[in-house]
Amino acid sequence: MDVGISSSVSASLYMNQAQTAEQAQMQVFKEALDTQAEQVTEVLASANTGAQPDLAKEGSVGTQVNTYA
Repeated sequence: MDVGISSSVSASLYMNQAQTAEQAQMQVFKEALDTQAEQVTEVLASANTGAQPDLAKEGSVGTQVNTYA
């Protein structure tokens, strides 16, 4: 067998293994991102359920702008 052919086959097999490993890593990465997205969605949903104070109904203070910390 020619050395050039042997090294070409070897390089091809190495690239195939590297591509398979990269696909597995990307799958794990996507699953981690999906998990984080679900957690962030839950946190934001729970933050929105808190009661926010209403604007004042009368007087000159608090009837135009609703600000809170």
